Amino acid sequence: MNTELLKRITINQDILHGKPSIRNMRIGVDDILSYLAGGDTEDTLLQSFPFLEREDVRAALEYAALVTKRKSMIA
Repeated sequence: MNTELLKRITINQDILHGKPSIRNMRIGVDDILSYLAGGDTEDTLLQSFPFLEREDVRAALEYAALVTKRKSMIA
């Protein structure tokens, strides 16, 4: 687990209704994951969203890995 990357993930009730986002911006971890799952590459995301940094995309992946390690999952 990379705690430095995870510092980029913020949860703020005033931004995206408290969903995990990147550095208090209005792009959620789930948005990044959806783009990647849809076939976009990291480079494509960075071109489409110039305010994102490479570490932001990696932070979203790190956060998702951490969250999915929990025992209780929807099947």
